[in-house]
Amino acid sequence: MFKNYLKIAWRNLMKKKAFSLVNIFGLATGLAACMLLILYVLDETSYDSHHAEVEQIYRVATQVEDKKWAATPAPLAQGLKTDFPEVETVTRILNFPNTDNLLLENTEKSRKFYVNKGYYADSTFFELFTYESKYGNLSKALASPNTVVLSETIATKLFGSENPLNKIISVEIPFGKLDYTVKAVFKDTGTKSHLSPNLLLSMQNGDIGQWVMSQNSWANNNLFHTYLKLQKGSSTANFQSKLPAFFERYAGEELSAYSIKKTLFLQPLQDIYLKSDIGNEIAPNGNMTYLYIFSAIAFFLLLIACVNFMNLSTARSEKRAKEVGVRKVMGANKDSLVYQFLGESMLLSLLALLLSIVIVAAVLPAFNAFVQKSLSLFLYPKATLWIMVITAMTGVLSGLYPAFYLSSFKPVTVLKGRIKNNLSATILRKGLVVFQFAVSVSLILVSVVIWKQMDFIQNKDLGFKKEQQLVIPFRSENTVKNYTALKNETLKNSNIVTATVGSTYPGFELVSDMSFYAEGKTKEENVYMKFAQVDHDYIETLEYNLLQGRDFSQGQDTDIESIIINETAAKNFGYDIDKAVGRQITYEFGEESNSLTIIGVVKDFNHQSLHETISPYGIVKLDQSQPSYFIANINGDLDEALAHIEGVWNTINPKVPFEYSFIGDDFDKNYATEKKTSTIVFIFMFIAIFIACIGLFGLASFSAEQRKKEVGIRRVLGAKISEITLMQLKDFLVLVIIAILVASPLAYYFGETWLQNFSYQISISWSLFAITTCATLLIALVTISAQVIKSATANPVKSLRTE
Repeated sequence: MFKNYLKIAWRNLMKKKAFSLVNIFGLATGLAACMLLILYVLDETSYDSHHAEVEQIYRVATQVEDKKWAATPAPLAQGLKTDFPEVETVTRILNFPNTDNLLLENTEKSRKFYVNKGYYADSTFFELFTYESKYGNLSKALASPNTVVLSETIATKLFGSENPLNKIISVEIPFGKLDYTVKAVFKDTGTKSHLSPNLLLSMQNGDIGQWVMSQNSWANNNLFHTYLKLQKGSSTANFQSKLPAFFERYAGEELSAYSIKKTLFLQPLQDIYLKSDIGNEIAPNGNMTYLYIFSAIAFFLLLIACVNFMNLSTARSEKRAKEVGVRKVMGANKDSLVYQFLGESMLLSLLALLLSIVIVAAVLPAFNAFVQKSLSLFLYPKATLWIMVITAMTGVLSGLYPAFYLSSFKPVTVLKGRIKNNLSATILRKGLVVFQFAVSVSLILVSVVIWKQMDFIQNKDLGFKKEQQLVIPFRSENTVKNYTALKNETLKNSNIVTATVGSTYPGFELVSDMSFYAEGKTKEENVYMKFAQVDHDYIETLEYNLLQGRDFSQGQDTDIESIIINETAAKNFGYDIDKAVGRQITYEFGEESNSLTIIGVVKDFNHQSLHETISPYGIVKLDQSQPSYFIANINGDLDEALAHIEGVWNTINPKVPFEYSFIGDDFDKNYATEKKTSTIVFIFMFIAIFIACIGLFGLASFSAEQRKKEVGIRRVLGAKISEITLMQLKDFLVLVIIAILVASPLAYYFGETWLQNFSYQISISWSLFAITTCATLLIALVTISAQVIKSATANPVKSLRTE
């Protein structure tokens, strides 16, 4: 019996090749899109899941007022270990400021290159975090001073295929160059973590080790990412409740002296990658909200693909009605017909699945390149199971309605050619088309909102010049020492207007901050302010708008005790902008009290991404501190200027690779997640529209089939082709308009919710809805026009002939 059903199903598919191809391709497109999104979501949710006893591992973070910070002071880890018996292990990771890229060198093989994600770590790192060793004993690798653990990728770049244990590499940072001994190598394939280190340096070392040892303040230098592992059976809530008293005991007096209120809180390790978005994250994280969006898109794409099958199947139902009638007359019961049509549906789904696998295999390399992952079709067993379940459900759900609809025809009525349109079936089909287009319209509207916001971000005046601002980081001690020579030689090129150095630049996360209070106020009225240390021509180079006062002067020693602030800082201090110059602000460090004189006020500028509001910002002159970045303002031939700067660099710093970026590009990296998300939404929006159009095409085909005789009679009675065409178009366009009315408030809600991620945002105006309405109506019109015109121009004699 099953073999017979299969034969009949195959014959029907082959008999209507064009219809079958459209139907299979629609399902395959939905399945392929769903598979890609499932793989992406599963990969994103797998971060940090490989660590043993991961449920007991937490990161300790800090909060000052409404600001949250991922790092903590240096002595916190040991304090937690000493005071709490339920704490099994603690470890610290230090991502030292301005060492985001380390310069590694294997002198034996003459290999030298920069590497990011290099962290200093306590010897207990591998007691908390689980990594598989390729060489060496990971648990003891960081116990000795000046030791390093490499990832397999970095070890291969430095040493090739040889065993690197106990070999020496040099690590250079702006504060000096030091030799480290390789004590272990860990495998870095197949493990995903919010840390993802390329190498780990022992916290005991000859470069910053002394500084680390000297850090005993519980209030300052919150740069250490602190992780702890609780004993089995310990209550997390109970432990969390003890933290305020513990922190007050050790840090209360010091924090009180600075008039700062700070608290600690725990973050489960598995929540960090997707659910943490706070200051000083050790690396860019994912976003759980976007995963919900992608999951919803996957679900609705598959759902509208199933809807298409129903509509396309019922659109051809009248042509199979006589077949059903004959089968019933010959003795076929309803159950056997249901099984037959469900079998055809399952066969169709199976073919669609096979085609979808081909589609996924074809597009996966490009998808991986875009999302920067290494996904494969059968990477996750869970994904394979989901795909099998989805295929089975697709076959059943897609074929369920057509099976019962076709098998319910009465033989006498069918064979006499008097099939009446079922009202509930008509409403269902039209409702499903409305649903499809409501989903598509929602995606179009949200995509337009995202596009407008991203365009706004790209073109908003940030308060400084970001175009053609070249940035060269200083990664070694010699490059810092040679910056004056670099600057002087660079300015000899006419394409370079100005050049300067500083500790930071706009868009780069600031870790330097301090609390100040204004004249006539006390430290209880502190203003928390971030600041940058710069050379005298920094403001000129970045083209900040100086509203009041003056810039720093070259060679003027008194400027060391001066500060330039932004408008927001002046307002927070209670100073009028036009009267702020000459006033003082005071900061206290321990028992010392120091004042800075305001010599200038700059117009507010976005020193952070547009996710954040502009906060108080200060600019002070470089004193004994070393600059971290060289900035050149280029106005002219960019290629010529770059070639000149590279030549100067290679002459002055011949042993250091030339590395540069542009402030505009670096600033835009703050929106990498949004850009990736918007592109994914755009791609799957077009897929949803395509599938919805197939559904509308199906309804148009069905309507043309059902109204064939009606159209023929109207033609015989003198109706014009244009009148018949408009009559049928109106029916379909009404459905699309209903879909737009349903989708608009939903799209507005989701668009507004997404925009809340930005402190500076567009407003969703009526024009966006007008554009979307016109675009959707045009898409619908193009989709159904061919079928409607074909129906209206059909020969009425053929339409009215009864076989």
